[in-house]
Amino acid sequence: MILNFLGTGAAEGFPAVFCNCEYCKNARLAGESQFRTRSQVVIDGCISIDFPPEAYSHSLKFGIELSKIKYILATHSHLDHFYAHDFILRGYKYAEFDSGKLEIYGNAEVKKVFEECTAREMKPQVVPLVGVRQIKPYQTFTVGGYKIITLPANHSKTEEALLFYIEKDGRGYLHLYDSGMLNADVFDFLCESGAKADAVCFDCTFADSTGELSTRHMSINENMIIKDELLKRGVIDGKTKLIISHFSHNCNPTRAHLKLLEMRYGVVAAYDGYSVEI
Repeated sequence: MILNFLGTGAAEGFPAVFCNCEYCKNARLAGESQFRTRSQVVIDGCISIDFPPEAYSHSLKFGIELSKIKYILATHSHLDHFYAHDFILRGYKYAEFDSGKLEIYGNAEVKKVFEECTAREMKPQVVPLVGVRQIKPYQTFTVGGYKIITLPANHSKTEEALLFYIEKDGRGYLHLYDSGMLNADVFDFLCESGAKADAVCFDCTFADSTGELSTRHMSINENMIIKDELLKRGVIDGKTKLIISHFSHNCNPTRAHLKLLEMRYGVVAAYDGYSVEI
């Protein structure tokens, strides 16, 4: 299983879209190596976790063919994770491809946002080529030979945001963002479902920041608590790759700063274009 981290920033990106703080000014001066676009992970070229506004530019920069994406697992409906306007272009005179229908899996709000964003411009010829299937937490299903387990994120009061465990051919990936701390039931369900993750990616929006932080996201401290809980239940082991991502501009997510977390906590800080095989 090949994991491609195409975007590793939080909602505002880095440097942030409208920000001129010292972190963002320095990032602009340093150049593209420090930039972080909105989050997207592509698995084996056929599954995309989320579909941000940069999905098209990601495809150009990192050589991902969006026509070959067959399944999108949407964590939730927020703009930085689900930019539905682009789906009107998947067919008609806008696109030729032979990969069939694109299936989007998401919660009720994802379905609603899809319908709202495509209502004005969706051509009748494109309608059969894109579908949305509503899913909820604590479900298990299969797409294209991949086992998918859905889990509840602690992120939104207005929708059931989701986390995902994805498995194929005995290899597993656990995707744990956007979310704050996980409920005990999540760890129990993963254990009872037989999940064995070869890689796990944590929401590390706040990096090593401390103090009063939003409960909708995490820092490295919460990540390590979750790591310990996963270890206790056998969902991960000493060989599991520990990855952090989804960084806010507020935590100074430069490569140099995050290198300190890598050395201190034994994790890998994903960057735009980071790829790993498990």
